[in-house]
Amino acid sequence: MGHFFSSQFNELITKLNQLSEVPARESIIQLSVEAPALPLLSWLAAQNQFPKIYWHGRDRDEDVAAIGACKSFFFEDQVDDNALAHIYQQQRNKTNQQDIRYYGGLAFDRTVESWPEFGRAHFVLPRIELRRSGNTLRILVNLNFEDTDAQQEIQAALTAIAQVNKPRPLSPPHKMTLMGRSDLPRYERWKELVEQVTQEKFNRTTPKVVLSRHTQIDVSDDIDPWTVLACWQGRNPNSFQFGFQFSPQRAFISCSPERLYLRRQQELFTEALAGTTVRGLNPDEDNLLAQALLDDIKNSHENQLVRQHIVDVLTPLSQYLGADEHPKIFKLNHIQHLHRAIRAQLQPGVSDFDLLRALHPTPAVGGLPREAALSFIRQREGYARGWYAGACGYFNRNESEFSVAIRSALIEPRRINLFAGAGIVAGSDPLAEWQELENKLATVLSILIDF
Repeated sequence: MGHFFSSQFNELITKLNQLSEVPARESIIQLSVEAPALPLLSWLAAQNQFPKIYWHGRDRDEDVAAIGACKSFFFEDQVDDNALAHIYQQQRNKTNQQDIRYYGGLAFDRTVESWPEFGRAHFVLPRIELRRSGNTLRILVNLNFEDTDAQQEIQAALTAIAQVNKPRPLSPPHKMTLMGRSDLPRYERWKELVEQVTQEKFNRTTPKVVLSRHTQIDVSDDIDPWTVLACWQGRNPNSFQFGFQFSPQRAFISCSPERLYLRRQQELFTEALAGTTVRGLNPDEDNLLAQALLDDIKNSHENQLVRQHIVDVLTPLSQYLGADEHPKIFKLNHIQHLHRAIRAQLQPGVSDFDLLRALHPTPAVGGLPREAALSFIRQREGYARGWYAGACGYFNRNESEFSVAIRSALIEPRRINLFAGAGIVAGSDPLAEWQELENKLATVLSILIDF
């Protein structure tokens, strides 16, 4: 463990030893100490206890790094939302502590096979969490006395603390040699799919399908996911940044602009993010492009469809609902989007699972109507999306937050799998949409490889 945070960890060790003399009153206990802040990604990259989790919300100066698990929920096969909701409600009743968070994600399509280790849904109550807010940091240790012998659980926490490594600076990303690239679907197939979706007969019943592409890039060396995420974060600071690594083999990282929802007690914040153009080379050109996006009928229509759908699904769950009449521009490093904020006061008793069921997958990553679009994607797209365009975030009694996992990458030994999608509506042009996929990958590709 070294000298780093040693006084804080010693304090936690003392608290753990005290716990072993006095039996815990609740089945989930969280111990907490304060510490000075430090860059969490460099701390996380140095650890070798899995899972490793990183979470940074879009709009605030706080982030989380977590390692290990004292409780996991992993669903490799099809899982029913009602079962998930039931498990989570049971879990919530096991403690009155307000700060307990379960971090994890849901696959894009929970009816089809997902990635190994990630599954259809995977949530973790971490063993050790570092939560930074501004310049202060809290180090948390979670204990689960429910299905374990108390002394063994305390010992497991002490062992985890003893195995914490001190942080080291992230190695600067070195550009790798590209050994090979393949796209699925390839352009010819993509063109066919876009033509099918834009056919008048199909389009009348299914006005929007979000088609995506899996780009597999083989490189000369192993890639540290946390270094890539740190660089990506530097280039798009106004996005969510998160990563999940359940084993050394695979890490899923994302720098996503899109919020699925933020819930504070009964207050809900969500958004319609759809419609895309590139950034300009100078402020004037940038503003012209932004104005053209606002004036563009196809993109405005696409955003309006998304807004309307979200309003429709939230209305039965809400006492009050308000949505931006007009879209605003949301700027990222290489592209800009149309964005409408949506806010709701939820009915009493509406749970996070009701929200996930209503909102995920959004029309911004699936299409409209949802079932028709999903079934087209399932049958034709040609690869398993896994957690790409899934929902990642955390559950907490008072405040839960999820992001839509777009602009994301699955990192494997000497390989990076990149994903990008485009909303196909009447009038979409296959080549222009293919180029949009390239634009969406530009930021992460420029970190990895020299072109």
